[in-house]
Order: sequence, then structure tokens, then C-alpha cells
Amino acid sequence: MAKLNQEVELIGALGDDYKEQFIADLNCRNIKYRICPSIETGGFALHYYDDYGNRTLDLIGRADNIEELPKELYIGSTAVLIGPILKEISFEMIKEIRSNYSGLFFCDPQGLIRGADDDNHIFHTKVDGIEETLSQFDIVKPNEMEGQVLTGIDCRQDPYEAAKIIKSWGPKLVIVTLAELGSVIYDGHEFIDIPPFETKDAIDATGCGDTYMAGFTYEYLKTDGDLRQAGCFASCTSSIMIENSGPDFEMTEQMIRSRQETLLAKQDYKVKVAVNA
Repeated sequence: MAKLNQEVELIGALGDDYKEQFIADLNCRNIKYRICPSIETGGFALHYYDDYGNRTLDLIGRADNIEELPKELYIGSTAVLIGPILKEISFEMIKEIRSNYSGLFFCDPQGLIRGADDDNHIFHTKVDGIEETLSQFDIVKPNEMEGQVLTGIDCRQDPYEAAKIIKSWGPKLVIVTLAELGSVIYDGHEFIDIPPFETKDAIDATGCGDTYMAGFTYEYLKTDGDLRQAGCFASCTSSIMIENSGPDFEMTEQMIRSRQETLLAKQDYKVKVAVNA
């Protein structure tokens, strides 16, 4: 979002082990921040095991929970994006934010359905109360694996049915991302299939979901809710992320727009899942 010249603030739990580097990185990108105290910084070791961005994660640090979030930090925001990595924010706090905030509320549920076993291996499970929690949001964006954990539906077979189930819990929009197949957006009335922007220079899928979320939010707000425009913009935003590793790369709105035109021209695109075969 900062690369698209938006004023943003990042709120998270952080240990002294990474605080100095974190502050320096955000200051050079003109990103405001609020650091909640933590004994250590959260982090994973990642191992990608297929060409779809699926991976195993091992816990190498667990951030403390964010125990307090004054409403003054977010109440005047245009959008609030929730994307914990391992349950740093509670279901109760999400409900509290929603009760104080009427703007665009967006959730990447990855960290809400993760746990760690005694060997620090990360697992995913549908937890009690997740339906009511996701009902608080305007937009919920699971990837294919998260969609299957939440609904029991293999999203490479039928992402539409998974989106329907999550939509029935109460969010206004559901987006199921499908890596190289694109994504599906469902508003309760129609499905919009979003093509991927094909790149031959894929380097690292880490951060692509977060970047998709940021790109979608940017364009959704700019176009007053045009879902196809926003989906194609998001797809192109994440395509630039996958061509890089880490945050130090060039990304401008003009770069994204040039790719977006290619996707918008694909009027009849359908994601290549089993139900569309």
C-alpha cells in the first residue's frame, strides 16, 4: 500500500530481537507503526513442496498476543486489514474492532486457523467460533488450502461451493485465491473469475496473499467497489510480488495498470478447476 502512495500504519507484536531493524525498514518506506510488546518476534521456516505455493512451516519464534488496541488507532481509517500469522489477535478483539469501526474490514484468515504442535510444526484446523468471527468482516480472503480447512471443500475441485459456504456465515464478499489458476470472488449474487497474470520469472510466493489483499483494497476503494477491476488489479499486484523476494523491489501503479489491462481483456475467463473441466 505504501508503494502505491497510500498512508498506512502497521500494528503488530514485536520483540527486541527485531525491533531496531523493523523500525528502520518502516521509516525508510514512510510507514507509520505501533509496536505491541513481545518477548520475541514471530517467525517461520518455510519449505515449499509444490508449484502452487503450498508449504510447510516450522515455528522459530512466537509473538505475544496483542492484548489492547485503542480504537483511536483505527477508527478514522479508510480500511482495516487483519492478517495475523499465528493468533496474535483474538476473536474478541476482532469483534471489538467491528463494534467501533464501520469502514472496510478485510480479513486474511491464515493466522486465525493455525496452531503449532510440540515439535513446532505448524498445522491448520477449523477452530470453534471461526464462523461468527469471519461474519464480522466485509471481505474474507482464504487461499485454497485455508478454504478447504474452513469448509471441507477441495478448492481445486470447486472453489465456488467453498465461497458459498463462507459467504453464508455473513461476510459481504469472499475471495478464494488459487495460486497459478487465479481467484474467485463471490458477493452472494454472482461469481467473478479472475485470471492470474502469468509470469515466467516466479521467485518467491511468500507475501503474495498479503499483496493481493493490499492491491484489492486499493482498487476496490478507488473504483467504488468494482469487483472485476479490483480482482484483476490484485492479481497483477501479487504477480509483481512473486517475481521478487522480500519487500525491496520496485512496484508502481503504472506497472500494475499495464498488467491489469491484459487481464481485463480476458472477458470469458474461467478458473481451471475440476467443475469447469
